[in-house]
Amino acid sequence: MTETILCGLGSWLPPTVVDNTHIMAPQTADFVRRRLGISRRHRVTPGTATVHLAHEAGRRALSSAAAEEVDALVLATTTPDRLCPAAAPEVASLLGLTGIPAFDVNAGCSGFLYACELARGLISTARTSSVLVIGAECASAMVNPNDPSTAPLFGDGAGAAVLRAARPHETPTFGAAVWGSDGSLADIIAIPAGGARQRTPVDAADEMFLHMRGSDVLRNAVRRMSDAVRDVTAATGWALDEVDVLLAHQANAAITHAVAASLGFPTERMPSNIATVGNTAAASIPLLLAHAAADGTLKPAQRAVLVSFGSGLTWAAATATWPSDITPHT
Repeated sequence: MTETILCGLGSWLPPTVVDNTHIMAPQTADFVRRRLGISRRHRVTPGTATVHLAHEAGRRALSSAAAEEVDALVLATTTPDRLCPAAAPEVASLLGLTGIPAFDVNAGCSGFLYACELARGLISTARTSSVLVIGAECASAMVNPNDPSTAPLFGDGAGAAVLRAARPHETPTFGAAVWGSDGSLADIIAIPAGGARQRTPVDAADEMFLHMRGSDVLRNAVRRMSDAVRDVTAATGWALDEVDVLLAHQANAAITHAVAASLGFPTERMPSNIATVGNTAAASIPLLLAHAAADGTLKPAQRAVLVSFGSGLTWAAATATWPSDITPHT
């Protein structure tokens, strides 16, 4: 089976920065900073949408990989510009990649790791030698700005990675992966209206925005991410104390700290950018990867674990041996 190398990373955050105090009362702003770890986030302005964020992050990842083309494009997003068509073909066109297969994946905040597994599967067949994987979200579009339980959490942004087939002399980037879902809890993170089940709001316009049952999300996120980390390290043959870096979905600091406590893993080996970007859903992991690689937190040959949890419910984790020849374009 053909193995996979991560050879390029790119990220893009819209230039508008929204501080806590700009969107909430001082007391709430302080709580969000202390308890959830979020001080500010980036937001798109009118005229900018998910496709534009994905295009810029993808362009930067291709530049990082010194690649002008790839064989396929997979876009992970929960905020497509339109219900129909998918956003990925338009992103491919903007990148000058018209003609390649391009498709969306909606697996909530786990979407990027799901998309990476799909890309690895494509590469393993030897019919595809390279794939551009993008996680992009205009998360601000799915939250009610007047809802204090969701509006402060989310930010907009995109991250992207180029995956290619490993050559015989190269150490593969990725090891084992685990992924799963539990649709019986689909309604704990959901937008009730807008789809085929309920096309328009029945009771209130708020049904067009994201609803979350916070305590249920916290409990399930901690359990599923902790279990996924244990399972994927066991499958790779690593002990937890042999993991150099644990990169967890940046949902909020309370969840990240609870995962660390559950695993007995030191938080100083868990990079975080939640303070400055918020929860960027499917863009969270690729943004964190790009930022951690750019600031030197991720070093060649380090053992890393990536883990996510999101709506669906979905979860995913993967092990990686960090490559030596990669310069992110952030």
